[in-house]
Amino acid sequence: MLNRILFACLFLALSTEGSSLSCRWMDHKFRQHNEETLNLLDTMAKNVTNTTEVEVTVAFPNHLYRQVSKSSAEDKLVFTVQVLEEVAALFEEDHSSASWEDSTVRNFLNIVNKQAEELHSCIGSHGHKKKTTKLHMYFKRLSHHILKEMGHSAEAWEVIRKETKAHLMRAEQLASSLHTAH
Repeated sequence: MLNRILFACLFLALSTEGSSLSCRWMDHKFRQHNEETLNLLDTMAKNVTNTTEVEVTVAFPNHLYRQVSKSSAEDKLVFTVQVLEEVAALFEEDHSSASWEDSTVRNFLNIVNKQAEELHSCIGSHGHKKKTTKLHMYFKRLSHHILKEMGHSAEAWEVIRKETKAHLMRAEQLASSLHTAH
């Protein structure tokens, strides 16, 4: 009987340590990786040749960020993971018209996917919450109204780059609020 109690305590201690380990990544590495992605986006901007300004016809979803900022830590994580996954999906599209180095885009995608994967591990097994449909539709509109309608042009990609930078900055704010909540 004593062995079972000892085993149960050991199991509980190890599983608790494992879950805090996965979220330690968020506390210590998320900001660092986010800064890297922002730097890569800035590098992409430096490689932009003369492009004409394009009016953004898809409104940035500030209301969704405000709404989730009042939600639970888990909801904030789920939302941030979804933002990262949606950004990655956008950058998987044909960006050959953009004047970006392929290696820069690959590095950007690798880091964004790593962030999404690591943050997803912080959510835990019970955190398979439904994704935000409105956020998904916003990214679909970016893909359709900006990229596809503009033929995946360099101008369209510059709009996407700027929108992505705004999302990553907002994601950093959400992650920072989680860090202070611990």
